[in-house]
Order: sequence, then structure tokens, then C-alpha cells
Amino acid sequence: MSKSKTIACALGAVAAALALSASAQETKLPATLTVTAYETGSNGFNQAVAVGAMLKKSFGTDMRVLPAGNDVARLGPLKAGRAQASAMGIGTYFAQEGVLEFAVKEWGPQPLQLILSSSTCSGQSLGAANDAGIKSAADMKGKRAGIVVGSPAVNQSVLALIAFGGWTPSDVKLVEFASYGAMMKGVVNNEIDLFFASTISGLAKEIESSPRGISWISMPASDKAGWARLQKIAPYFYPHKSTCGAGFAKGQTIETSVYPYPIFMAYGTQDAGTIHALTKAMLTHYDEYKDAVPGVDGLEGKRQNLQWTMPYHAGAVRALTEAKLWTEAAQKHNEGLLKRQATLANAWKDYLKTNPPEDRDQFRAGWMKMRAAALTKAGMEVLFQ
Repeated sequence: MSKSKTIACALGAVAAALALSASAQETKLPATLTVTAYETGSNGFNQAVAVGAMLKKSFGTDMRVLPAGNDVARLGPLKAGRAQASAMGIGTYFAQEGVLEFAVKEWGPQPLQLILSSSTCSGQSLGAANDAGIKSAADMKGKRAGIVVGSPAVNQSVLALIAFGGWTPSDVKLVEFASYGAMMKGVVNNEIDLFFASTISGLAKEIESSPRGISWISMPASDKAGWARLQKIAPYFYPHKSTCGAGFAKGQTIETSVYPYPIFMAYGTQDAGTIHALTKAMLTHYDEYKDAVPGVDGLEGKRQNLQWTMPYHAGAVRALTEAKLWTEAAQKHNEGLLKRQATLANAWKDYLKTNPPEDRDQFRAGWMKMRAAALTKAGMEVLFQ
């Protein structure tokens, strides 16, 4: 080999080494991240694990995924500072609003903010055991529907989805379970007929392969009255044409409900540098995990709903801006949502100063009244009464 070629090869090797070093340093992530998620086998858990595998391979970061059976259990480690983020469901929204299970002295409205959320071919909808004889929303009366202790994400969604068919809680038999996983097992064990789930959940797949089988309640967008009833209870849902999941035939489309899931989020107080690094890694290394598990492709940057019901974390905004995805409209919407969180936080502080009653029901009633007054005064939608 000539001297010039030797020098060229050496320079090439140095350039490659520098490029590799730059790639490794492009996003500064901590050595360990702790993220909470739904239970093992759930789609949210699986997607978090897929992201974790990418972080380990590309950045050497170990991401611990802690499974938890309800929203309170998922948020507890974040509130206590033992976890940095969570792959949550719509319980994120209830916690922001300080309603349902979060309308208690131990919680109240939480300043939760988005990292990225997954929107894909799947639905977040009302499933049914295929042997229960439920062909449409009109057939739900008298059927057994699963709910979960401490999980407004499941319970509020179930109530909203049965309302699509014109039914109330008294029209179905609500069966309570200790965890989401236990509820889904309850379908297999013939303890319930109706359940709320992601169409691509691993637990939904288990129901599909059980003797009972699985189906999904059709919720066509053309049923305006049904959707009005549903969104009055759960405004975060919107109509969706689902094309993938348990029980779907090849090429089949089912009109279901949906909201992004999982919702990767963190407290607004979480270090912006850490959230920026995590968001940037998820955006720039998307190709490394997009095919790892069903639904994780929904984390793609261009699929983000930048004007949904939750604000984005400042670190995520920075990463989305760098990726040329953030817009002026998104910024304006985000500022409005941050103002809503501030309004709720101030209302909560004011309520606690009133020496509210210790009784949980009375405490909740008093808070909801003050919450509604504060939002109304600020010219914002109350949404929960």
C-alpha cells in the first residue's frame, strides 16, 4: 500500500471514530432511567421495553420499566422522584385535571406533560368476549363490564363507551378487579363480557386465543348522537378506523374509538435536559425500534398530535423544534394548556387553605365545586362536573 493510501486510510479511520463518538454524544442520557408502565404483557409495557432496548444499544442507558396495575401506582414513583417518566394511558389526563381518583387530598391536579405518544393502526375501544352475543352497542344491556380499582383510565372510559350505546352504569353489571391484568384474565375466566383495551394489547391477544374469543364494538363516526354521549363523559376520545389487532381479519377495518396510547410523559418539574435527551433519542433513533412490537411505530415524530389535551414538556418541545416538527399553532395551544395547569394548581392551593373536610366524598365535592369556579372564571371548559 502506498504512503498516500496509508495516510488516507488512517484519516478515514480517525473520521469514523470521531463520527461514532459524536453519535454517542449527540444525546446526553443518564446511565439509568426508570419508567413506569402498565402491567407486563400490556402494549404500553411492551412499547416501553422496545424504547429501552434502543437506549441500551445506542446510548448504553439502562431503562428499568416498572409495571403497575393502576394509574395511582404508575404515578406514585414519579411523584416521589423514584422514576423519571411513565408510559401512561389516559389516566395522565385525569391526573392533570385533578378529577376522579385524583380528586383526593393526597393528589389533586398534577403538572404532567407529554414526551411523545403513540398513534397507530390500533384502537382504544370497548372489546367483548365473542361468545357473549354482543353484536353491536345495542346489545350491551345486562352484560358484565370490567372496572379496575384505582384506575380512572379504565373506569371512565368504560362508562363513556357504554354511553355510546345509550346505556348507563345501571344498565350493565359492573364487576370490579384489583388490577387491569386481573380484569383481562376475568374475560378468559368468564367473569365479565365487556372490557376496555387497546386492540393490539398482548392481553387482548390472549383473549382472542382463548375459547371465548374476542370482538370489538363498532362505533361509527356517523353515529353523531352516540359520539355526543361518549364525548360528554370522555372528551379525549375521537373516532378512528382501526385496521389491526386481536380479532381482526386480514384487511378488515373496524370503526372504533381511540386516543394516543401509550402516552410517554413526565412531571413538568422533571429536568428539561433529561427529557430533551430522551425525546431526541426516541425521534432520531426511531428506525431502531419502530418494528420491535405492534404499535410502537406510532411514536414516529410526524404522527404526534401536537394539539391534543395535554401540554408538551419543555424538553420535548426543544427536541420537536430541532426535528422541525413544532409549529406556531402547537406553541399557542401548548401555552393555553400550561395556563390551564397553572389555573388548576392555584385553585388546588386555595382549596387546601379552606381547611376542607376529611371525609373523602365531602372533600371531593368541595374541590370539584372550587375547580369548576376557577376554570369558569378563567374562561376555560370545566369538562368534569
